[in-house]
Amino acid sequence: MPGRIRIAIEILILSVFIIGTRCANYPDVFVAGNVYFTDADCYARMTRVRMCAEHPGLIVRHHDFENFPEGTTPHTTAAMDYLILTLSILLKPLTTQPIDVAGAVVSPIFALVGGWFLLWWSRRLKLTYRWALLILYALSPILVHGTELGGPDHQSLLILLVAIGLCAEWTLRTEPSRNWGIVSGAAWAVALWVSFYEPLVLFGLILLIALVKDRHLLFGPHRRTGRIVFGAITIIALLIERRIPSLSIFQSGALFQNWSRTIGELAHVPLFNRLWLVWAGYLIVITPILIWISIRKRTAPPFFLLVLLLATFGLTIWQARWSYFFVLIFILVLPALLESFRPRVAVWLAFILSIFPVLQFWDAQIWPNENELARRAERRSESAQMRQLAVTIRSDQTRAFLAPWWWSPAISYWSGQPGVAGSSHESLSGIGESACFYLSEDPQVRREILRIRRVDWVFAYDWDRVGQNSANLLGSAPSEQSIGRVLDRTPGQAPAVFVLSGQNGAAKLFRFADKL
Repeated sequence: MPGRIRIAIEILILSVFIIGTRCANYPDVFVAGNVYFTDADCYARMTRVRMCAEHPGLIVRHHDFENFPEGTTPHTTAAMDYLILTLSILLKPLTTQPIDVAGAVVSPIFALVGGWFLLWWSRRLKLTYRWALLILYALSPILVHGTELGGPDHQSLLILLVAIGLCAEWTLRTEPSRNWGIVSGAAWAVALWVSFYEPLVLFGLILLIALVKDRHLLFGPHRRTGRIVFGAITIIALLIERRIPSLSIFQSGALFQNWSRTIGELAHVPLFNRLWLVWAGYLIVITPILIWISIRKRTAPPFFLLVLLLATFGLTIWQARWSYFFVLIFILVLPALLESFRPRVAVWLAFILSIFPVLQFWDAQIWPNENELARRAERRSESAQMRQLAVTIRSDQTRAFLAPWWWSPAISYWSGQPGVAGSSHESLSGIGESACFYLSEDPQVRREILRIRRVDWVFAYDWDRVGQNSANLLGSAPSEQSIGRVLDRTPGQAPAVFVLSGQNGAAKLFRFADKL
């Protein structure tokens, strides 16, 4: 088969797998002509993009739409905002909702670009089992989760940039090159601009290993231009953002600890949790043996990647958000770990059998049972109904609302109004006060919260969930007299200051009529 035709077929096959897995949630994202994003943080991101679209050149350094009225100073940067905005401009001829559609498709596009890069790079390095890398990149549920349709989160961009940066560093170990030095410098600089957390740890470890073991690779003449590019992008980022990156995720306090337990990416991943197998297959269990054999047979991947693999494994046990990078590094080193094994047919058979847990996951996703289908349908219906209520509070004037914290970013995006709560750790004070409001029995306490927060609207949502979540946050039990229960279960018995203004199957909307 001619080389170009073979490459075209490989690109097509890989692209189908990448797009197919990332867009498996299409029915949950595009519903009745509207776009629904996958989580609360995505709505916060899209609110930033909308602000940039309305005020071209704006750099969003403060969020007025959450933790109202004081707002928040987020760690989010402008790079992702303007990438989505640029994509929306390109999509204008194709859709009437270019910003929403751009937010929905941007992460799968990053995944597709990353897949094409890995296909080209692995072919260039002539990795024998490179398709093991590519198949797991396309199918790994955690990598799909980080780059799925409807998830305009910066993690998708980080996965792409870190993949490019790691591949560039690997290539530089075997092929000192000014061009690869530039690629490495640009990838790591932009990654640090996007987030000053995971890329900082990974890049710092690479530098530390290079200083100890491969100093000549770090300071060689082929690196000079790359260092200049890295410095230039870093300076540009600082000039644009005009602030020092924050590590505010490291907080203490009972409220933060209680809140963090509700956030999946901050959860611990126990060593013997089956998730490891679902993310990477059975081969992950014997990875230490594969590393030992590859070192003995001199087919091991670069030392720095093995250190990063071990480091991100430990960090994933601590926080699930590191799983994206652990699995990414695992699939990068996998071809080298398999290199010394023969015959190839046996290796490929073993690999196919090893990804059985991954295939089981996709079997359940693509052909869900009746309970899962019902759950998805209920979630879509609930989102659509909540959107209907949110639209009713649109106004040219600022009229803040109070809602459960996990709904607040979406309601804010749909209504254009600021919320008391939010989905980020910077909004903890608003999250705490909203939980306190829903649990409150004292009219004076809740009136004070609403007045100080300048609230016009209150959303009453499913009390079972609101009450339990608020109780978990504050460490206090809900009661029959909690205002959240009264507003949801018996709105006719609500205090006169709460005027029922709208309701549907998802929630009830009340106007607060005692602001003076």
